[in-house]
Amino acid sequence: MKVYNITVVVEKALDGSFLATCPTLQGCYADGETVEEALELIAGVIKMHIEDRLTNGEPISEEIYSAQLKIAV
Repeated sequence: MKVYNITVVVEKALDGSFLATCPTLQGCYADGETVEEALELIAGVIKMHIEDRLTNGEPISEEIYSAQLKIAV
């Protein structure tokens, strides 16, 4: 079993819920009432996405590097 390190971004939506997205795996997103719920749900989505790609013999994009930048405007 291979372990993948996947970056997830969580943003607060206008309705107060939390949206988790995965920049590396396009189409992977989940929303929840709490950050914890959104993270739990997206973990399942990411796992299904990777399993599906492996089943179909498709490559898995792997992150090389991620950073958080501070931009002054």
